[in-house]
Amino acid sequence: MIVVTGAAGFIGSCIVARLDELNIHDVYAVDWLGSEDKWKNLAKHELGGIILPEQMDDFLERRKKEIAAVIHMGAISTTTERDVDLILRSNQQLSWKLWRFCRDNDAQYIYASSAATYGDGANGFRDDDSLEYLKSLRPLNPYGWSKASFDIKVARELEQGRGVPKQHVGLKFFNVYGPNEYHKGGQKSVVAHIFPSVKKGEPVKLFKSYRPEYRDGWQLRDFVYVEDIVSVIVWMLDHPDVSGLFNVGTGQARSFYDLAKSTWNALGLEEKVEFVEMPEAIRDRYQYFTQADLTRLRSAGYDRPMTSLEDGVGEYVTRYLDSPDMYR
Repeated sequence: MIVVTGAAGFIGSCIVARLDELNIHDVYAVDWLGSEDKWKNLAKHELGGIILPEQMDDFLERRKKEIAAVIHMGAISTTTERDVDLILRSNQQLSWKLWRFCRDNDAQYIYASSAATYGDGANGFRDDDSLEYLKSLRPLNPYGWSKASFDIKVARELEQGRGVPKQHVGLKFFNVYGPNEYHKGGQKSVVAHIFPSVKKGEPVKLFKSYRPEYRDGWQLRDFVYVEDIVSVIVWMLDHPDVSGLFNVGTGQARSFYDLAKSTWNALGLEEKVEFVEMPEAIRDRYQYFTQADLTRLRSAGYDRPMTSLEDGVGEYVTRYLDSPDMYR
């Protein structure tokens, strides 16, 4: 049995979809579905059951001998969220509760960290899991800090030689895009945001640059297709001897202009762009560059090529965004 938290969310639902395709059906989804369309993220796939988060503790206790793995994707992932108590309950305390459950019940534990832990990147984007390096990072928002604090807690457990889960894997996701992110509102990927304008032939609006070494619209990110994220997670499930903290990106920084161009190209339309002022509130803490160092992931044995920006955006646009059925 596999438990997936945040299973109706963006990455979680894509994990559920892949497990279903692999004929792994004893999967229990932990999430709230609410009153809107989030349920559609799960509607195509067979599940062992859906568990509300407030029911999770009881479920884990009753089924603990059957649970082989917990994939913990549930989190407050909004980088603009300012209720730090809420963020800590969801991102740090729940992560620790599930760590202890997997430790005590000989289960695999795969959890979402984040590239937001790197802050402005001044200390690099190395997935170094040493306490010294992790404590040198300075996240720019409470979300990033909550993820970083859990990574540090894990590193301390390892340093002290305390008990650990059968497998413990933290994954630092970079800028993820792909199907089933529609419920995320302002936190959707740039592809999802600009698609309606591209489809109508309207100009796409990109931020101007306020640093001379970057052209307008050429701020750089490591954009990673969600299917690559899922492939790494499935590989980790199949390799329980692999543990640690790993970056998951493409290893190649690309510009927002490249991303927009790929969206136009997917529809065979002419490129149109306007550069707009960046809100003053974010100018001083805006990231101009992120790029995953994949050395540790590759050294662990994961050798599948990452999807190129052009191929990933092309598939996302033609198979999902421009389709009557947008769901994975």
